Amino acid sequence: MVHHQEAEAVHYEEADDCAVITLDRPRARNALTPAMSAAIEGHLDRAEADERVRAVILTGAPPVFCAGTDLKLVGNGEHEGVWTERGGYGGIAGRARTKPLIAALDGSSYGGGTEIVLACDLVVAARGIGLALSEAKRGLVPAGGGLFRLARRLPTNVAMRAALTGDPIAAETAHEHGLVNVLCDPGEALAGARALVAEIATCSPLAVRESRMVVLDGAGADEEEAWRLNDLAVARTVDTDDAREGVAAFFERRAPVWSGR
Repeated sequence: MVHHQEAEAVHYEEADDCAVITLDRPRARNALTPAMSAAIEGHLDRAEADERVRAVILTGAPPVFCAGTDLKLVGNGEHEGVWTERGGYGGIAGRARTKPLIAALDGSSYGGGTEIVLACDLVVAARGIGLALSEAKRGLVPAGGGLFRLARRLPTNVAMRAALTGDPIAAETAHEHGLVNVLCDPGEALAGARALVAEIATCSPLAVRESRMVVLDGAGADEEEAWRLNDLAVARTVDTDDAREGVAAFFERRAPVWSGR
């Protein structure tokens, strides 16, 4: 019964071109359990398979976005269950995806919760919250990619201080350095994320998918490999219905109607 309740602590809804996955275990600071990780993975599967969904928003019921792994599991030696076979930590940190994933934070993130944020493509955060890799304070090392992803997204010394102290990085500082894309008023993170989805939805699904892949894979590639990735993305989009529709809509001065083909 407990596992069923924990799975129900992750909600899924669709509206206006996006899917919203909500962590809803606020009394436990939305700390993850194996059932919650499995539910997140299942909801991402659902969103990936649904052509109506242009982007996915991941949020958490305040006051905390996510506190990472439920420490009771660590104490019992059951924390490995928070990793899924395909998605990795939380069913999300190591997962291959094709659709943009946006973190909407109206509360602070800690430990594995921050690793989940770092696995997202875009971040909307409320002023006054923080993002912490707090594992060092518990004698642990972040295992879900947080250390190297933080170092890729922030100046080395900013990431180093966060890793060595476990102290949170203020959303304002994260925004200054580009980790947070949109800084908003408290309570407005979900609305800010929906606004980003609306912008994404004005573009071709094919172009968004291919552009996302080049940005991610090309960032760590040498010049030759980056050009190869870029050329492949161009080849996969240039002779498509969406490309023809985009050009036609431009000349006809109307909004394009995308088919995703």
